[in-house]
Amino acid sequence: MHTEPDLPRRLVAEFLGTFVLVAGGCAAAAVNFRMDGMLGGHVGIAVAWGLIVAMVIFAIGHLSGAHINPAVTLAFAGGRHFPWSEVIPYWVAQIGGAMCGALAISGLFGDESGLSLTQPHTVGSAAAVMIEITITAILMLVVMAVATDTRAQGALAAVAIGITVVAMGLVMGPITGASMNPARSIGPAVATGDFTALWIYLIGPIVGAGLGVTIYAYLRGRPHPSDAQPDAEAGEELP
Repeated sequence: MHTEPDLPRRLVAEFLGTFVLVAGGCAAAAVNFRMDGMLGGHVGIAVAWGLIVAMVIFAIGHLSGAHINPAVTLAFAGGRHFPWSEVIPYWVAQIGGAMCGALAISGLFGDESGLSLTQPHTVGSAAAVMIEITITAILMLVVMAVATDTRAQGALAAVAIGITVVAMGLVMGPITGASMNPARSIGPAVATGDFTALWIYLIGPIVGAGLGVTIYAYLRGRPHPSDAQPDAEAGEELP
């Protein structure tokens, strides 16, 4: 029987996973800046973020769930897929990892590249919030499908989620930065000292993730029989 690690080990996994995510994304921006766009500008940076997300999920998904995103953690709790008592500890680990990751890259390369700082461009704050809500809802739909429904190809969860991050980054990266993740935005904001419009990337992803869970719950309907858990007599909790 699979036994997940205890909470302290899962928190370390979330810290490290978010550290790698944000450090990698910030490094992509810094290297692209230093090498005069050699990575392909926002296209290369979007691909880097998605690949790093997939890599982290492959590495720690079986340990901590690889939330690496406070909005995802909160949405899972709201959808009864994660204990409320562990939400705050996960947030602390994720935000701590994100800040350390961004600060590490800032220390190595400086912050002239902006370190993938997320701010709206060509749109106002209201539109930026709506964009972040929408793309985070789409991301959360994918996460819910591959993480909570056995009818989906769960073995490909990392690939599916990584592709979604790349797609949203390619489409909306030049407009809002396509954050979809409060920790991912907090890290570069702390490293650069620029908190302009950070509230957009706190509210948008949280609302969007909750919306994604709600929509998927409606689409899914009653749980599929193959998703049923062993009954209480077998020593397991009911769903």
